[in-house]
Amino acid sequence: MSTDRTLRLATRGSALARRQAAIVQERVGTRRRPVEPVEVETEGDRIRDELIHRLGRIGAFVHALDQEVVEGDCDAAVHSMKDMPTEFAEGVVIAAIPERASAGDLLVSEDGRELDELRKGAVVGTSSLRRTAQLLNARPDLDVRPLRGNVDTRIEKLLAPELQREHERRLGTEEDLESKEMREYNLDPEGVLDDENEDLEDGDEEYEMSVEEWFDSLSELERNAMSQEPDHEYDAIVLADAGLERSGLKHQIGTNQLPENTFVPAPAQGAIAITAVDDDVVSRLQSKLDHPPARVATTVERTVLSELGGGCVAPLGIHAKVQGEHVNVRAQVLSTDGTEVVEGNRDLPIEHHVTAAERFAADLAERGAKELVDAAREEREE
Repeated sequence: MSTDRTLRLATRGSALARRQAAIVQERVGTRRRPVEPVEVETEGDRIRDELIHRLGRIGAFVHALDQEVVEGDCDAAVHSMKDMPTEFAEGVVIAAIPERASAGDLLVSEDGRELDELRKGAVVGTSSLRRTAQLLNARPDLDVRPLRGNVDTRIEKLLAPELQREHERRLGTEEDLESKEMREYNLDPEGVLDDENEDLEDGDEEYEMSVEEWFDSLSELERNAMSQEPDHEYDAIVLADAGLERSGLKHQIGTNQLPENTFVPAPAQGAIAITAVDDDVVSRLQSKLDHPPARVATTVERTVLSELGGGCVAPLGIHAKVQGEHVNVRAQVLSTDGTEVVEGNRDLPIEHHVTAAERFAADLAERGAKELVDAAREEREE
């Protein structure tokens, strides 16, 4: 294609996906060569009542976008890299991986509690097999429940029950006050009774704002939460730090960073990948966006993932960091109930990071990781 015309960028329609597309648009687009985001509905968007690992394959949020590129309707596609399969449609390449955001996970609650501060038997929401197993490994007493939706939807489901109860309390108090005032007027239309008799009955509560004023004082996120009907009442949920930050919601809710040594992130979490097929587009995106350390680190992570065959079927975390001439990689493979874990941590030579990552994966497999992955796959099939 000619790079003198508009570059059409396929993206999902969620707030997070649109923000990630905007990052590409801001850094690549010019007045002469603008970038136009094109929203595409994916399989993962259509099947809203299934958890990610039950959609049948990794890539539920990816294939529809790349198909737009393959068919020529779009020039490139932007993805959350952790959602991407390790194999692509013919001709599709990762043109660029921008500098990576935080790869870690956050425990999200109304008051930002730490994991060990949650009550015994607390309900924690997540759609991830990995996070479920890691939570149960750290706190076997937790009640980990499924949670799906975009980042904002998940937070709304967390906030909804308490906000809805508060709304009911305020409605009830307002109705009680109106009823009490009417009774008092009927008894004393001239208002000559002592002020003491106007006090609320024991257990009642006065509010400085009316129900309408209180509702108007809420943030947009809180107002949206009022209409949610969550299946469970959550004490906390777990979300990716990068997703929360990019969505602009990180400072609207209490968060606590989960330690990456025990909650090893998903492969490529926090990274964005832009795919393309046309050589000119690939060259343009690579020159404007590609961050070599991010590419090396995510390549190591995805190589280990591919060798272990985990995909979306097994609780598996892999995180790599470029440190000078080496790449430090930590991996964690768990049973689905979190009771078994195989872990490893190794420095790989950056010059041979792919082959070194393959050897690291083989070592993990020999130490029991393959058995855990196979067991998880069998559980899913059953």
